[in-house]
This record gives sequence, structure tokens and C-alpha cells, in this order.
Amino acid sequence: MAELTWVAGFRTGVVSPFEPFQLAPSRAFADETLRQVLHLAGGGAAVRVTLTNQYGRRPLRLGGARIAVRTRGSGIDPATDRALVFPETVVPPGETTTSDPVDLAVTAGTDLVLSLYLPRDTGPVTYSHQPAQTAYVTSGDRCAEPRFEAAGELGSRYLVAGVDVLAPAGTPVSVAFGDSWFEGRGTTPNTNSRLPDLLTARLTRGWFVNQGIGTNRLLTDVIGDHALARFDRDVLAVPGARHVLLHLGLNDLGVPGRFGTGAPPSADDLVAGFTELARRGRAAGLTVVAATLGPYAGTTYPGYDTPRGQAIRREANAWLRTEFGPHADFDAVADPADPSRLRPEYDSGDHIHLNDTGTRALAESIDLTPFTR
Repeated sequence: MAELTWVAGFRTGVVSPFEPFQLAPSRAFADETLRQVLHLAGGGAAVRVTLTNQYGRRPLRLGGARIAVRTRGSGIDPATDRALVFPETVVPPGETTTSDPVDLAVTAGTDLVLSLYLPRDTGPVTYSHQPAQTAYVTSGDRCAEPRFEAAGELGSRYLVAGVDVLAPAGTPVSVAFGDSWFEGRGTTPNTNSRLPDLLTARLTRGWFVNQGIGTNRLLTDVIGDHALARFDRDVLAVPGARHVLLHLGLNDLGVPGRFGTGAPPSADDLVAGFTELARRGRAAGLTVVAATLGPYAGTTYPGYDTPRGQAIRREANAWLRTEFGPHADFDAVADPADPSRLRPEYDSGDHIHLNDTGTRALAESIDLTPFTR
């Protein structure tokens, strides 16, 4: 019988509800049940769930927690419904907690439903702001109900850090570490059309977990800890991680003009950041693949697209293509008539994020050989 070990089957990049800039606000919960769909990249013989109060300012009190396989909408299959037991029912600010293992066999592509009853006012909670997945909330303790008859719908994901699965030893996990191009902005919600999902579908062994955060930067904080600060937590600490795909830098170039926070970094600054991530990843035994900075000219976000930013993008991409090592060229979705812009048929409408067709084309263009070694 093959040896089994815990590896990441699902991940989600989280941010603080108290960021000075927010794409979608977090919220508080009180005497409510929160039901969230977690689309598994990989499966195994058992599962365990990690909750996070990383950026909360109040103790997080858990009144109940259950996991089940989804049927549709907020519905669950009662035959798969299991109680989750955590080491503590109160999670202090800045802490995480992982449940005891649950005997529930799951496969890649399974939609798990996590139900949390939150009895007391949580204050604004740690969250993933734009995961392209609907969550559900209703009053009272409804964790065990097969379906929420009356529920509000939410566009963010709250209090979850990840799900681990008990899988054969040596199962390779690849981490998609970066910004909204991974988190899924621009794709159709509830269709699992995010780039890491589509890359997973192409693999015959292993899978990608998603640590993308929209508007995240390589070098400095703005939404979420910057990549250099969160790399250890969101990549190196991921159980089973063997490879990492990076897409970072666009927000370093565009956010300063959009939010009025100063000048963008130089190409040398970006190169230094990528070099440091590569050093740390390779020292830990990971294969590190960098994506070139995707095209974004003409984006609808005021102040984001500047001549200086475009010049830095070209210089950084030239270095990534020739000096970094294994790389994925995101110019595969550029307009041949103007490589600084997205192809019109791939554009979600804001001229920086891909629609479902564009994400599929990008996924097909990426050489997955480095992720199969």
C-alpha cells in the first residue's frame, strides 16, 4: 500500500480587512452561518481545514464547523456531511488553526462546502477579496442544513487559508503565486476558469494551488503583504510544494499612479525582487518559473498605464526571458498589432484582466514541462 502524506489540495491568498485600499470590503459576522465553496485542485483519502484570523483584531469564536461535498448552490450531500473539530474554539488575532483529520475521500475537482457558525461579533475578518466564487450567509446556526432556504450571497471568501488532503507521498504540488491573473479577476464566477484551475486540468500528475491576490505587489504592500514578505507563508510552508509559478510586477508599475502612492520601482528593483524569490525557492528545493509581466496598455484604471511603466515592463520582461531561467511568456495573449495590449477577444473589458477565453488560451500556451519533473 502506498505511503500517504498531507499535501495542499486547496489554497487561497488572504488579506487584511483594514487595508487602506480595498477592491472589495470585508465584513463582520454575528450569530450567522457562513457557507463557502472550496474547489479542490487535488484529492485524497481524508481532509483537514485551516482557518485564519491572521489579520483580525478580535478573537475568532467558532460555534460550529462542518464540511461536506456540494450538490449545487448552497446545497450539500448529507451522506458526506462531517463535523470539523479544531484544537481550540477561540482563535486569537494573528493566529491560524487546523482541524483534526476528517475521513472523507475526495477527488480533484470536488467542490467542498465549509459551513462555519460564528456566534459572536467577529469584527471585520481576514479574507480573500475576489476569488470568483459565491459564498452564502444566513442567520443562526445552520451548519447541518442540507440547503440554505434564505441566504445572502457574498463575492469574497472569509477566514479560510486552505484544505489539505491525504495523498500518496511524492504527489507534486505547484503554487501559482502572484496577483489577480491567478486569483481570477475577469473570469466568470463559479465556473473555475481561473488560470491555476486550467493549468491543473492539463497535468496528468499533481496540481496547482492558487495563492493569487488581486493588486498584490512584488516589492511593497498595498493589498496583501507584498510577495517578498508572504513568500515563506504562501509558498514555502505549503505542504507538498515542489514548484512555483510567479506572476508579479504589474501592480508595482501601475498602482503608484492609480492610488497616488509615489513612483514605480525601476526594472533593476524588479529584477532584484525576482532574484530573491528565485534564490529562496531554489534553496528550498523548488523549481521556480517566472511569468513575464502581462500586457495592460490602455487599461481603464486611471493613472495605471504610463509610458514609464511600459518601458520598465519591457526591460523587466527582456531580463525574465533571457536571464531568469524557466519562464512562461504571458505575451502569448498580447495583441499582435500592439504587444503592449491584450488581444481584444481575450479582454474582460478593463484591458488588463483576461476573460474566460483569454485565460484558456494562456493556459494552453504555457509549457508545463518544468512542473512535471
